[in-house]
Amino acid sequence: MSTSCLQDSARTRVQVIADYQFGKGAGQALFPEGCEVILSRTGRVRQISLGGKRLATVRAQDGRFTLGIDGALRLLSALPPPAYRVVVTEEVAEFIMQGKNTFAKHVIATDPAIRAGDEVMVVNSKDDLLATGSAVLSGGEMLLFNYGVAVKVRQGR
Repeated sequence: MSTSCLQDSARTRVQVIADYQFGKGAGQALFPEGCEVILSRTGRVRQISLGGKRLATVRAQDGRFTLGIDGALRLLSALPPPAYRVVVTEEVAEFIMQGKNTFAKHVIATDPAIRAGDEVMVVNSKDDLLATGSAVLSGGEMLLFNYGVAVKVRQGR
């Protein structure tokens, strides 16, 4: 089931979730006027898109968002660095853009507030988006560890 635009209550609800997950103001930046929502059979919000491009999907197990590339780009421009960013070396940027996981040994900077399980944006040193995914380690652990996956990449650019 799909509606042509988010009703006020549904749009407010997804904006509040985004503000909780990513910080104040993220909801407004992520879900502007004109968004389309895809509902489940039970009427719950499952996916939000704008102009036919996926911004975010609601995870069924915890009600938090997973970001699409277009949603991550909107969030990247709205949140000042280092918010929800994992910065990697240039030598692995191409692999990460292809959807490969980010390893801790390639991480050069992070948002220290990142916790394992958070939705993050993988960027290069120029703050260009490479991918979006789920943090496997906390921000501090990503910098301390020399091995293992730091971010399980969901979608590369």
